[in-house]
Amino acid sequence: MANKNEKEIKIKVEGKEWKDCLDEAIKKASKKVKVDGFRKGKVPKDLVIKNYGQGNIWLDAADLCIQDAYSKMLDENKDLEIVARPDGTISAVTDDYVEFTFTLTLKPEVKLGKYKGLKVKKDEVKVSSKEVEDSLESMRKRFAEVITKDGKVENGDTVIIDFEGFKDDVPFEGGKGENYSLTIGSNTFIPGFEEQLIGMKKDEEKDVIVTFPEDYHEESLKGQPAIFKVKVHEIKETKLPELDADFFEDLAMDGVKDEKSLKKVLKDNIMARKEREADNKYLDQLLDECIKNMEVDIPHIMIHEELDRMLSQYEENLKMQGLTLEMFYKFTNSSEEDLKEQMHSEAEKRVAIRLLLEKIIEVEKIEVTKEESEEELNKLLEQYQMEKDELLKQTHGMDMIEYDVKVRKAFDIIKGE
Repeated sequence: MANKNEKEIKIKVEGKEWKDCLDEAIKKASKKVKVDGFRKGKVPKDLVIKNYGQGNIWLDAADLCIQDAYSKMLDENKDLEIVARPDGTISAVTDDYVEFTFTLTLKPEVKLGKYKGLKVKKDEVKVSSKEVEDSLESMRKRFAEVITKDGKVENGDTVIIDFEGFKDDVPFEGGKGENYSLTIGSNTFIPGFEEQLIGMKKDEEKDVIVTFPEDYHEESLKGQPAIFKVKVHEIKETKLPELDADFFEDLAMDGVKDEKSLKKVLKDNIMARKEREADNKYLDQLLDECIKNMEVDIPHIMIHEELDRMLSQYEENLKMQGLTLEMFYKFTNSSEEDLKEQMHSEAEKRVAIRLLLEKIIEVEKIEVTKEESEEELNKLLEQYQMEKDELLKQTHGMDMIEYDVKVRKAFDIIKGE
């Protein structure tokens, strides 16, 4: 029984169209069946049906014509807002006809609540002098040189070491390394290890005494004392660049010639980033309020299809990192079902937002002029540096570009702009 967001449409294929499909199905079946005394493809029609089965012939013929029936159903129901791919099944089949039943999921009714003048405040954005200094220091580190030094190991230095770990005077698995590069203060080794290397010199050897953490991943070493025999081969220090003319020339940033102008640019960049974050948070809170205020019964299939889209995008993001979904599931000891469960609330929210915005577009009678859509197209062409035909293919045509402009206008209405 279809629910209120579903509609069943029956399409019958009969006459010559159905007969042609039956003949084609029998022709294909004749190449599969074996009957003594006949070559494949030369078996008489009645024997093909007898050996292959009348039901199988009907099913094969139905497969041949279901796509045309599907297209006919869509053509005859263009006035319906279908929000998911229709599901088609055979509801009746005989030698005279086949009848398909297509179950259509229709766009649910949306009753808007309050979506204007919402009492949501946007966060005030400020940039502290410490944030600017930290950003400047981070930039200097990107231009830093790592040079070999004499003297003793200091915090922040990188050392090249050999090490081997012993528990009760017996070396343990995974506790040995040669020519290992370790930055002191990175906290990548067991607590207490890196600190004990401070003060060592090149070619010096030392026993480093540590205790493994109680939550260490190797059961036999949890909370256990151990000794690492360490030898330092090389000591490197990170030399930050001076804020001089050479540094600003290397930066090659427009309008930046000294420390003062650089700090201004850094402050502006931090402010712009914080403004974007505040805008996104503000809009997200407004949308949450709008969704709470509206009434809609979202069909499950819309959420499932959104989950499939999200999963596909997640897979693409993993590929960019050189990973696959299978590798991700293995590393995290999870499954597709687990990942979809984590994504479910976000998928439901995305569908709700889409329905909300489309209803606002309808109620507010939002339109997009040809000039606005062309302007948006040109912005995208400049942003992505693509040919027009390729961009339209990627964005699914001008209709989607116009849709995006309408959505932005709906956002502006919610924000009161």
